[in-house]
Amino acid sequence: MADWLERNRRLVLAALLNVSLIGAVIFGARYPRPAPLVIQTATPAPTATEAPCRVYVSGAVARPDVYALPSGSIGKDAVAAAGGPSAEADLAQVNLALPVRDGDQVHVPAKGEMPPSRSLSVQEGKVNINQASAAELETLPGIGAVYAQRIVEYRQAHGSFKTIQELGQVQGIGPATIEKIKPLITLR
Repeated sequence: MADWLERNRRLVLAALLNVSLIGAVIFGARYPRPAPLVIQTATPAPTATEAPCRVYVSGAVARPDVYALPSGSIGKDAVAAAGGPSAEADLAQVNLALPVRDGDQVHVPAKGEMPPSRSLSVQEGKVNINQASAAELETLPGIGAVYAQRIVEYRQAHGSFKTIQELGQVQGIGPATIEKIKPLITLR
């Protein structure tokens, strides 16, 4: 038999190779290759763009007018939109870091100009709890010096009030007080 293998060695190798190839084809047909993994990234849904806020910039600025500013703008952005302060502007009287909202007015007084007797934080008979000083807050019924100071401190620590009910987060101010002052206050 060894003699026969020696003579037909090529034939035996060819037969083994054919059997292997036929087995691979059958195995491949029986167990197909997995489809290639395709990773698709989802396109983000369009987000609602906040409408610009319109702010009236007046006083000692280059171009006093109404300007449309992006949401989240501050007083400095409003003054810049108006061409910047004029040479006679007294910027020490203006807090340029305060956020501006739709319908606000940013007034830049001239040097020597007296601040307006009526604060912008008191408009149409309502006190703006996001801008009022402690003294202005004290004009509200049930809000004395201590509670007014707590409101100012809360606002400095947490930012502007989003709702009137958020006043309840200030220590000592409860639902009864909020109901009493609700018609007298505004958030803007």
